[in-house]
Amino acid sequence: MKSEYRTRQREELLRYLASVPGHGLTVSEICTHMKEQGYSIGTTTVYRTLDKLVEEGEVNRYVAQDNAGAVYEYIDKSNSCSQPVCFHCKCERCGRLIHLKCDEMVHVANHLEEHHGFVLDPVRTVFYGICGDCRAALEG
Repeated sequence: MKSEYRTRQREELLRYLASVPGHGLTVSEICTHMKEQGYSIGTTTVYRTLDKLVEEGEVNRYVAQDNAGAVYEYIDKSNSCSQPVCFHCKCERCGRLIHLKCDEMVHVANHLEEHHGFVLDPVRTVFYGICGDCRAALEG
């Protein structure tokens, strides 16, 4: 019976992550949402479940800036990092996480390696700024 309960928690957590595509969420944000929806799930269980989902390839984990912890994002198969080099842009206003599959970024990564001996980890490389939608809202 206990494994069914864990499975239900896992499915609810995964359903929530899938409902906010393109957004990286912290464990705190996930726990707050789950409690607001009436799901009884502890922080430790959320961490354990996220670790399993990352291991299973259902969720990506990105290290947030300033040691603020990690953010987790549902892997939408139609918008996921399927290329060897896929950087990320995170909007500091709305939290949207954009997968940057751009040949120009491959050139930057190659330049850093060839000319500076530095190999980027594209999955963990996140550029912070303001997305086009938020910029348009600020200007409009």
